[in-house]
Amino acid sequence: MIIWHNPKCSKSREALKLLEEKGGLFEVFKYLDIPPSREEIETLLKKLGVSARELMRTKEDLYKELGLAKIEDESALIDALTENPKLIERPILIEKNRAIIGRPVEKVIDFLN
Repeated sequence: MIIWHNPKCSKSREALKLLEEKGGLFEVFKYLDIPPSREEIETLLKKLGVSARELMRTKEDLYKELGLAKIEDESALIDALTENPKLIERPILIEKNRAIIGRPVEKVIDFLN
Protein backbone atom coordinates (compact mmCIF):
# COMPACT_ATOMS: atom_id res chain seq x y z
CA MET A 1 0.00 0.00 0.00
CA ILE A 2 1.10 3.55 -0.69
CA ILE A 3 -0.08 6.71 1.03
CA TRP A 4 0.32 10.03 -0.74
CA HIS A 5 1.09 12.09 2.32
CA ASN A 6 1.45 15.73 3.29
CA PRO A 7 2.86 15.91 6.84
CA LYS A 8 1.36 19.39 7.32
CA CYS A 9 -2.18 18.09 6.77
CA SER A 10 -4.05 16.82 9.84
CA LYS A 11 -6.21 14.42 7.78
CA SER A 12 -3.10 13.00 6.15
CA ARG A 13 -1.45 12.53 9.55
CA GLU A 14 -4.60 10.77 10.82
CA ALA A 15 -4.53 8.38 7.86
CA LEU A 16 -0.83 7.66 8.39
CA LYS A 17 -1.49 6.93 12.06
CA LEU A 18 -4.24 4.46 11.11
CA LEU A 19 -1.84 2.69 8.74
CA GLU A 20 0.82 2.50 11.44
CA GLU A 21 -1.70 1.11 13.94
CA LYS A 22 -2.79 -1.54 11.44
CA GLY A 23 0.81 -2.67 11.25
CA GLY A 24 0.92 -3.65 7.59
CA LEU A 25 3.58 -2.78 5.07
CA PHE A 26 3.15 0.53 3.33
CA GLU A 27 5.17 3.20 1.59
CA VAL A 28 4.89 6.92 2.33
CA PHE A 29 5.02 9.08 -0.79
CA LYS A 30 5.53 12.74 0.10
CA TYR A 31 4.16 14.09 -3.15
CA LEU A 32 5.09 17.70 -2.35
CA ASP A 33 8.77 16.74 -2.00
CA ILE A 34 8.84 14.57 -5.13
CA PRO A 35 5.96 15.66 -7.37
CA PRO A 36 4.18 12.87 -9.24
CA SER A 37 4.57 12.67 -12.99
CA ARG A 38 1.70 13.20 -15.36
CA GLU A 39 1.58 9.44 -15.94
CA GLU A 40 1.38 8.78 -12.18
CA ILE A 41 -1.51 11.24 -11.87
CA GLU A 42 -3.33 9.69 -14.84
CA THR A 43 -2.89 6.21 -13.35
CA LEU A 44 -4.12 7.47 -9.98
CA LEU A 45 -7.21 9.05 -11.55
CA LYS A 46 -8.09 5.70 -13.15
CA LYS A 47 -7.67 3.86 -9.85
CA LEU A 48 -9.77 6.46 -8.05
CA GLY A 49 -12.37 6.56 -10.80
CA VAL A 50 -12.54 10.36 -10.63
CA SER A 51 -11.84 13.34 -12.86
CA ALA A 52 -8.86 15.61 -12.41
CA ARG A 53 -11.12 18.28 -10.88
CA GLU A 54 -12.37 15.79 -8.28
CA LEU A 55 -8.74 15.24 -7.24
CA MET A 56 -8.18 18.98 -6.82
CA ARG A 57 -8.29 21.05 -3.69
CA THR A 58 -10.71 23.60 -5.11
CA LYS A 59 -10.61 25.80 -2.00
CA GLU A 60 -6.86 26.41 -2.31
CA ASP A 61 -5.96 30.01 -3.18
CA LEU A 62 -3.75 28.63 -5.95
CA TYR A 63 -6.79 27.00 -7.60
CA LYS A 64 -8.46 30.41 -7.77
CA GLU A 65 -5.27 32.21 -8.82
CA LEU A 66 -4.80 29.84 -11.76
CA GLY A 67 -8.44 30.27 -12.83
CA LEU A 68 -8.96 26.51 -12.85
CA ALA A 69 -12.70 26.74 -12.20
CA LYS A 70 -13.10 28.03 -15.78
CA ILE A 71 -11.07 25.23 -17.37
CA GLU A 72 -13.03 22.23 -18.65
CA ASP A 73 -10.23 20.46 -20.53
CA GLU A 74 -9.22 17.35 -18.55
CA SER A 75 -5.71 17.36 -19.99
CA ALA A 76 -5.15 20.97 -18.90
CA LEU A 77 -6.37 20.12 -15.39
CA ILE A 78 -3.97 17.17 -15.23
CA ASP A 79 -1.19 19.54 -16.33
CA ALA A 80 -2.14 21.87 -13.48
CA LEU A 81 -1.95 19.00 -10.97
CA THR A 82 1.42 17.95 -12.35
CA GLU A 83 2.82 21.47 -12.17
CA ASN A 84 1.21 22.28 -8.80
CA PRO A 85 1.06 19.19 -6.57
CA LYS A 86 -0.21 21.40 -3.74
CA LEU A 87 -3.56 21.17 -5.52
CA ILE A 88 -3.78 17.39 -5.04
CA GLU A 89 -6.34 16.33 -2.45
CA ARG A 90 -4.94 14.31 0.43
CA PRO A 91 -4.42 11.81 1.83
CA ILE A 92 -4.61 9.21 -0.92
CA LEU A 93 -4.27 5.50 -0.27
CA ILE A 94 -3.39 3.16 -3.12
CA GLU A 95 -3.40 -0.61 -3.05
CA LYS A 96 -2.90 -2.50 -6.30
CA ASN A 97 -5.71 -1.40 -8.63
CA ARG A 98 -7.78 0.51 -6.12
CA ALA A 99 -7.38 3.84 -4.40
CA ILE A 100 -9.29 6.32 -2.26
CA ILE A 101 -9.08 9.92 -1.21
CA GLY A 102 -9.06 9.58 2.57
CA ARG A 103 -11.53 12.30 3.44
CA PRO A 104 -13.27 11.90 5.75
CA VAL A 105 -11.07 9.58 7.79
CA GLU A 106 -13.88 6.98 7.86
CA LYS A 107 -13.06 6.27 4.20
CA VAL A 108 -9.56 5.24 5.28
CA ILE A 109 -10.98 2.90 7.92
CA ASP A 110 -13.34 1.30 5.36
CA PHE A 111 -10.50 0.97 2.83
CA LEU A 112 -8.25 -0.76 5.36
CA ASN A 113 -11.01 -3.22 6.28
